[in-house]
Amino acid sequence: MAKILYLDCFSGISGDMLLGALLDAGAPFDELERVVASLGLDGVSIGRERVDRAGIGATKFRVADGGQQHHHEHPDHDHEGHEHGHQHHHDHAEHEHGPGGHEHAHHHHDHDHDHDAGGGRAHHHRGLSEITAIVDRAALPAAARKRAAGLFRRLAEVEAGIHGVPVEEVHLHEVGAIDSIVDITLAVAAMEWLAPDRVVASPLNVGSGTVVCEHGELPVPAPATVELLAGAPVYARGPSVELVTPTGALLVTAYADDYGPLPPMRVDRIGYGAGDRDLPARPNVLRALVGETDEAPAEAAAAERVVVLECEIDDMNPQLYGVLMERLTGAGAFDVFYAPIQMKKNRPGTLVTVVAPPERREALAGLLFAESTTIGVRVTETARERLDREVVTVETPIGPVRIKVARRGGVVVNAAPEFEDCARLAAEQGLPVKAAQALAVRAWLDAGG
Repeated sequence: MAKILYLDCFSGISGDMLLGALLDAGAPFDELERVVASLGLDGVSIGRERVDRAGIGATKFRVADGGQQHHHEHPDHDHEGHEHGHQHHHDHAEHEHGPGGHEHAHHHHDHDHDHDAGGGRAHHHRGLSEITAIVDRAALPAAARKRAAGLFRRLAEVEAGIHGVPVEEVHLHEVGAIDSIVDITLAVAAMEWLAPDRVVASPLNVGSGTVVCEHGELPVPAPATVELLAGAPVYARGPSVELVTPTGALLVTAYADDYGPLPPMRVDRIGYGAGDRDLPARPNVLRALVGETDEAPAEAAAAERVVVLECEIDDMNPQLYGVLMERLTGAGAFDVFYAPIQMKKNRPGTLVTVVAPPERREALAGLLFAESTTIGVRVTETARERLDREVVTVETPIGPVRIKVARRGGVVVNAAPEFEDCARLAAEQGLPVKAAQALAVRAWLDAGG
């Protein structure tokens, strides 16, 4: 059986709405608290509460900094205390969440906008390098940390393109805001825990109307949101408010394998994530459905199409390969890897391979041409098969360790302890890493794995 996550974006999507929906569907709150603590952001904590949105019970995810709550909002978020006619300082506001009130406080370049999250507290504007350093501290697998860093870079690149400045000169309020760092990093953590084999999103209701920012009155969806939603199906319906925030657009396009109606699946869990506002006659929620297909794993995987982009490079500064991989991952690639090869004229070279959803083909090909020295890219469309995956946490004599369990047809074929967990606990206890790994495997087996 293949696990499917379906995101029903009938009222848009934002970072906190996605986290609320995944928590409502069973994501462990204590695990997300552990990840937040590892970021080293003094005084920052997270919370959740049950709320009502037009008669629908939902989970509202909140970020607090020193006792002050950040109001993420959807185009109806009042993040900064702005009301709808408010001043959306578009820079990617990470305030969002909830139709009708996303406050994008986009601050770019040398703009020094202060974003007051619900109370006069000015956010520190962090640059991309500072944010990457924070994300690198996250208690997540290396691949998840890389994905989170890539998402922030993608956000910064979009903003830089809109304002016509180099990425290095961009200081995004949205990217630098505490709630943005928390929302994006924890969304990656929650998706890592859920480990869906396939993510499908409905067409996105982006809202309508206009928002006012320092550059004037802009149409909804905001420029950054439009850029991030390139290739995804969108529409506008309902009140004249902004329903998709930049962070929501960033996350849904990074994870969605496909867009469309609810696919055939057996629903096991349903989660509702609330935006800040309670709109009349419209539930301001994101609905997440988690379930399994009835097809055998191989049949389900055969329906999942991917594109493989490849190119050979023999004349590029090696320092650029790390940036290239980070940007490709942030732009939605499933996997990026390099292999040493021997090219014509006996030159040593590198084979770059990118595996991605078909709708990301153009964007990723463009990145390969822009960020590397290649002058040609081969593209092949194929299918991929993946095992059903689940992440479980086991208690060992030295502390909790996450185990990634892979199944085929319901039968466990692999169970691997998370290396970062084992390495951290081994260092704390003065043990070899392989001893910590053995303890984790033993605990999993003793628990009936």
